[in-house]
Amino acid sequence: MVDIGIIGIILIVLNFLISNKGFSSRAFFDKYKFQVSSILVGREYVRFISSGFLHVGWQHLIFNMITLLLFSSSMENVIGSIPFLAIYFAGLAGGGLLALFIHRNHNDYSAVGASGAVCGVVFASIALFPGSDIGFFGIPFGIPTWLYGTAYILYSIYGIRSAKDNIGHEAHLGGALVGMITAIIMYPVVLQTNAFTIALITIPAILFIIFITVRPHSLLVDNSFFKSSHNITIDHKYNIERNIQRQEIDRILDKINERGMNSLTRQEKERLEEYSKHS
Repeated sequence: MVDIGIIGIILIVLNFLISNKGFSSRAFFDKYKFQVSSILVGREYVRFISSGFLHVGWQHLIFNMITLLLFSSSMENVIGSIPFLAIYFAGLAGGGLLALFIHRNHNDYSAVGASGAVCGVVFASIALFPGSDIGFFGIPFGIPTWLYGTAYILYSIYGIRSAKDNIGHEAHLGGALVGMITAIIMYPVVLQTNAFTIALITIPAILFIIFITVRPHSLLVDNSFFKSSHNITIDHKYNIERNIQRQEIDRILDKINERGMNSLTRQEKERLEEYSKHS
């Protein structure tokens, strides 16, 4: 039986409750998801945290929560609830910050998921418990943490560069790196006991971040779900979205005038309420 700590239980419950709310309410989902234009223009910084408790579907949610369950059970019981919570939210913030940095000029970029936080927990565990193996369902043997960590970082770097899928590799990489660094700050002794694994993971990640800082145009971000709009500024994008929103509100108000308030759907009522709060 998995001996999971109380903080791990609370985080999993919160993820299920908030994600389920996002599944049933598109307005709620849009209001709290990670979105570049809303953060940089609207200064809605709460999205850094709120987006980490939303998911695109049950499969996305369950996969993240199973991973969190497996790693939080050992970590929280060894290092304590408060350090574990600090690592979790450090990974969440680190994933969001790296995604924002990489996509700061990609106005339509948005993301959700606890992947950054979960990766922070996973890679903090790799740093804190040297010599351990990581097991996966269906595989009869464990994979050394140093090998898993190195392969994961290299795959994340490849995923960011190639954009051949729609996975938030930026959040994975940022969360993993910041989660590991947070664990090292808390327990610097691991630099002596696990220096080889830490170096294999952190050096490629840091070099890649330096590379994209110097040569941001090297990123290949276009795919079937996201097309970068290099000729549209964030301010222009914001104005376009505001015009679209006003047109939708005008349509809803016309419907109220013609048929009454009771004719509105739940989604239309949520849109009207959300607009009234921000107008």
